[in-house]
Amino acid sequence: MTVFRVTIRGKFMGLDDTGRAAVVAAGGAAYSDAGTFTHDASVSVFTFRCQVPAGPDDGEDEAALGAMVALDAHGHPYEILKIAVTDMRDIKIRHRSRRSS
Repeated sequence: MTVFRVTIRGKFMGLDDTGRAAVVAAGGAAYSDAGTFTHDASVSVFTFRCQVPAGPDDGEDEAALGAMVALDAHGHPYEILKIAVTDMRDIKIRHRSRRSS
């Protein structure tokens, strides 16, 4: 399965104590379908990491929209500061060549 990895940087707008606890519980640096948060100590600024399945004709706009849907599913009010999309189909893996001894 090919995916996009989307990183959304933003800030929360009026997050209450229950919301803070939910963000902390969804913390992590891995990319996942539901998304994970990293945040500052006050849980006011965040980075949301999400992976979005890539259809054959999908581009960065569709991936960004898919990530915003995942972010919205968490139900916290926010303002987006920046979105970065990486199309994993474009990533080339270099394999180390083995030198014979």
